[in-house]
Amino acid sequence: MRLKGKAALITGGASGFGEGIVRKFRAEGAQVVIADINESAAQAKAEELGAAYCGVDVACPRSMTRLADMVIAHFGVPDIVVNNAGVTHQPQSMEQVSEADFDRVLAVNCKSVYLSAKQFVHQMKARKSGVFLNVASTAGVSPRPNLNWYNASKGWMITATRAMAVELAPFGIRVNALNPVAGETPLLASFMGEDTPEMREKFLSTIPIGRFSTPKDMGNAAAFLCSDEADMITGVCLEVDGGRCI
Repeated sequence: MRLKGKAALITGGASGFGEGIVRKFRAEGAQVVIADINESAAQAKAEELGAAYCGVDVACPRSMTRLADMVIAHFGVPDIVVNNAGVTHQPQSMEQVSEADFDRVLAVNCKSVYLSAKQFVHQMKARKSGVFLNVASTAGVSPRPNLNWYNASKGWMITATRAMAVELAPFGIRVNALNPVAGETPLLASFMGEDTPEMREKFLSTIPIGRFSTPKDMGNAAAFLCSDEADMITGVCLEVDGGRCI
């Protein structure tokens, strides 16, 4: 029960990697709020796992304020904030990506981290403790062709994680990130362009361990980095990638 007594907010927690993190956090004793743009899915997952839930658009300031108010009313300032919600664009040449898709990727993947910091950092500073965990990607370390603006958004998240860690360390706040390789999540088909055996084989050939990241993998890594066992670890962007970035 490494997270017993901890309260955690997890965005994008109704499915994919976020669901894996929620499941592991509950198993480790944390109270959890599942925040997801798909409110009905968040409610169903919350009922299954004994968590609270809230519908949220992580790129919208008003929606994030409503979420923060709900979280604080439910269990006070959270001990842990996991910025997991993310989107991508379809694989294509960088100049072919629409401006609307570009704006959406940057809003959900980058602005959301800024907005969560706006909501919780000042209160964590006053308490002298807190943990942020950002879910970035191996795409921000070793970019794949035709996912240019998604790659760039995850590179931004990696730099933001390190910058946050340096600035917030004197206040007792740790900030880390996870860099998963492509996994069995709703985004997999979008990364590959099409979900076929041939495309899966092509992607898997770049992962030395020979399989995709799973929600369970992400939950295990997240639980460690957010626990007191990792009290000396901040500014780390941990690859959960089966050797993809070697």
